[in-house]
Amino acid sequence: MTLLNAPEYNARGERLKSGLLIGTGVLLALIFVTAFAGFVMGHGWFFSNLPVEHRVDRFFRALEAKDYSTAYGIYMNDADWQQHPQRYDYTLKRFTEDWTTDSPINVPITSHHVDISKTDGTGAFGSGVIVAVRVNGDHRLFMFYIRKDGTLTWPAPHELEY
Repeated sequence: MTLLNAPEYNARGERLKSGLLIGTGVLLALIFVTAFAGFVMGHGWFFSNLPVEHRVDRFFRALEAKDYSTAYGIYMNDADWQQHPQRYDYTLKRFTEDWTTDSPINVPITSHHVDISKTDGTGAFGSGVIVAVRVNGDHRLFMFYIRKDGTLTWPAPHELEY
């Protein structure tokens, strides 16, 4: 093939190529922005900690409603815990005492706000997540979500600075 008998210009093919290049660039930018925004906003890379934050939020909503049975099920990651309470050394009675009379803030929990979360531990997404919760307006609690079994613990191994 020489310059004099070059193939005819294909406008449709060129539009397709430029569309694919622009689309790929936009997709990569969107992936980068999503990953970075989740981290900067305190919800983990790609917002991976949001499910944990929602779980902690449900836990505190149950405590506010004084539904200690539901809160215990969330804490132990076992909605059917009442069918086999003998599995747990940490009883509902002790749990209720810990979150009422021996509460970390020494007053009943009436309001809460999940502030931020950070991945903690080893592995790509850590072995757990520390969730910072502001309770009754001015008390900070740090809950720890264990990825291995889905349970919550208090206190968390670290306190977050924010």
